[in-house]
Amino acid sequence: MTIRIGKISLWHVHAWDYIKQVQEHQDTVMAAVWDEDAKRGQEAADRLKVPFYASLDDMLAQDNIDAVIVDAPTRLHGEVITSAAKAGKHIFTEKVIAATQAESNVILKEVQANQVKMTVSLPRLYAGYTATIQEVLERGMLGQITYVRVRLSHDGAITDWLPQHFYSLQDCQGGALIDLGCHPMYLTRLFLNQEVTGVNASFGYITGKEVEDNAVATLSTDSGAIGVVEAGFVNSYSPFTIEVHGTQGTMLYGTPEDKLLIRTKEGEKAYSEWTELPVAENVESAFNQWVSHIQQDTEASDNLDMAMELTRLMEAANRSAKEGRRVALDELES
Repeated sequence: MTIRIGKISLWHVHAWDYIKQVQEHQDTVMAAVWDEDAKRGQEAADRLKVPFYASLDDMLAQDNIDAVIVDAPTRLHGEVITSAAKAGKHIFTEKVIAATQAESNVILKEVQANQVKMTVSLPRLYAGYTATIQEVLERGMLGQITYVRVRLSHDGAITDWLPQHFYSLQDCQGGALIDLGCHPMYLTRLFLNQEVTGVNASFGYITGKEVEDNAVATLSTDSGAIGVVEAGFVNSYSPFTIEVHGTQGTMLYGTPEDKLLIRTKEGEKAYSEWTELPVAENVESAFNQWVSHIQQDTEASDNLDMAMELTRLMEAANRSAKEGRRVALDELES
C-alpha cells in the first residue's frame, strides 16, 4: 500500500526533513503541496514535481491524497488539522498539537470522530539514550526520583540562521520554549514519571525579539520531585544535557560528550563509581510509526498522550511567564 501524502505548509524549519523521510520510505510518496505562502508553496511543488493547490480545501478534496504532513504555523494548527481530519486524511504534525489544551482537545475530537491516524513528531522520545534511561529507571536503580533537568539550546537568534518568522508571537504562540523547549519538556515529564501539578516559568529576551530567546520552566509534583526544562536561541556551545537524580543515584548524558554515565548505591557494585553505559539503538522514528499505524489500523496512543501532556505544560509555562506566578495545571481550560 503506497500512502500518498500532501504537504500542509513549509513554514517550519523541519519541513524538508519530513519530506526527505517520505522520499526515503518505500511505502510513501509526496503527492501535493499547499502553503499559506503561495510563492513558497509553488516553489516547493515545482521542486517536488507535484501539484500546488492555492486552496487547502481543494487539496484535501483530492481522492489521490491519503494523508498530510503539517508544518504550518502553530496558530493555524487548529484550522488545518481539523480540516484534514474532516476530509479523512491521516495526519503527521510538527509539535505542539496546538498552543492550548482546549484547542488540542478540539483537534483530537475531530481526529477520533473521523477515525484518522495522527502522530506528533517527538523525535527525542524515540532516541536510544531515552530508551536506556527509561530501562534504568524501570529497574529502580536510582531509587526515588527527586530531580530531572534537561537542556537544549542553540545560537539561532544570534547568528540569524533561524527564520525570522520564528520570532513572530502570533505565528509561533511563543518562542524558544514552545519550539526548541518542547524536547526537554517532554523528556523531563517522561523521566519524572509522575503527574506534574504546577509550572513556574521565566523568559529572557536577550536579542529583543517579541518572543523569548532564553527560557526556563520548573515543573512541580506532589511528591516533591522537581523537573527543570531549559531552552534558548542565544547559546553558541550549550550541550544537549540530561540529568536524572534519585535518592540512590544519578544518571548524566551529554555534558558535553554523548556519553551516558551512572553512579548509584543501588544494587550492583559495578556502578558505585561513575560508569559509562552503552546506549541502545534508536527506536523506530515517529514518521515510520505513523506509517505503520495507517497500514495496520492501530493508534498512536502513547504518542498522543505525551503530545497532549506537552501542550498542557507549554500552556502553563507561557501563562506563568506572562503572569509572573506558578500556574497549576488544573487551572487550564479543557
